[in-house]
Amino acid sequence: MHDLLIVGAGPYGLSIAAHAAASGLDVRVFGRPMASWRDHMPRGMFLKSEPWASDLSDPGARYGLAAYCAREGLRAEHGVPLPVEHFAAYGLWFAEQAAPPVDERLIRSVRPLTDGFAVTTADGETCHGRTVALAVGVMPFVEIPSLVRDLGPDHVSHSSHHADLGPLRDKDVTVLGAGQAALETAALLAEQGTRVRVLARAPQVRWNTLPPALRRPWWQSASAPHSGLGCGWRNWFYAERPGLFRLLPEPTRARVCATALGPAGAWWVRDRVEAGPCGAPTAGGAARSAAAIEIVTGHRLTGARRHDGQVLLSTHGPDGAAVFETDHVLAATGFRALTHRIDVLDLDVRDTLRQLADGAPYVDTAFETSLPGLFVAGLPTASSFGPAMRFVQGAGFTAARLVAGVRRRVRRPGAVPVARGTGAAAPVPYESGAPGR
Repeated sequence: MHDLLIVGAGPYGLSIAAHAAASGLDVRVFGRPMASWRDHMPRGMFLKSEPWASDLSDPGARYGLAAYCAREGLRAEHGVPLPVEHFAAYGLWFAEQAAPPVDERLIRSVRPLTDGFAVTTADGETCHGRTVALAVGVMPFVEIPSLVRDLGPDHVSHSSHHADLGPLRDKDVTVLGAGQAALETAALLAEQGTRVRVLARAPQVRWNTLPPALRRPWWQSASAPHSGLGCGWRNWFYAERPGLFRLLPEPTRARVCATALGPAGAWWVRDRVEAGPCGAPTAGGAARSAAAIEIVTGHRLTGARRHDGQVLLSTHGPDGAAVFETDHVLAATGFRALTHRIDVLDLDVRDTLRQLADGAPYVDTAFETSLPGLFVAGLPTASSFGPAMRFVQGAGFTAARLVAGVRRRVRRPGAVPVARGTGAAAPVPYESGAPGR
């Protein structure tokens, strides 16, 4: 019986695996490494996080993104967006260097036993572990508005369903949302010649600004420090003190997670969205050519139906009711980490887990759920530990805390003793304008 079985091989799963292996745990990892970045993002997308805030975590801090980029001759500079394919390749390299071998089979079910858990793969093999860590990423939590959910796959999809936007090239596509996924996907669609509009409830599209230099006068850094989630003391608190965030009252945590770091586009995609066919900005709702993007803000979706092979979207906006005719609705409407969506768990197990008021699973200070030995990482823990858990930024904190919790759990009477971990190497310092961290 293994000490720890990890379900998921994205940044959180691989980071947990690296820490667990270094601590002497008998660990096994399942899942397709970096699947979200390899299989659910089209080519041409960029990482919104700064390179220095996008490290997977190993105890020695030897396998950060900067180390990989230096090895491959790639740029990893502050204020320079990194292609997602480079980040995916970095994750695969990290898996080879820092984590135990990954079993790429998908998991069909996780069942509790009297002495641990049974984890069954899609092809029917069952493995047993004293503890399980669910690092299932975001795909189980895809959120598509209920009004369009039943239109059928030919007429509606989620932004994460497209590793290739080519099949939408000759269609009229309406993108729902005003966040980075919506805006960057709209830009990629327009650049391949697709007729595209962005339809959003927000009164206007918000844009992040170019981040200030890492090295600034001390008074500027003191008033608005850098963090992995952006500048400012509030973002610094979210990024650097998730343990303290958990001490906040649950309603406060839920409110912050629902509102902090709201929908906004990266500074480097703004020109691609706002530029018209001749490079001139286009106004919301203005006539467009194949190279322009129509931006429609302040419109709340009120209905959707199929008609003559197309979709009619009914909305209510500043000027009253409006109807938009389109071939395909692409919902860039994010993810909602509800306990009942963790589908590797049997429904009766999900029903027994303690939940927070917003439907996310309860986890303690070590990321352990109310089911002893079952740990959860990543997006489902944002309501407990804050917005950092929605990004790679939170992987290091999670891995260290979660593995410590697993060690305490397997050291209980009857468990196999766990070897002590090895010493940590010093991290490479980050230099502004050059690879390194």
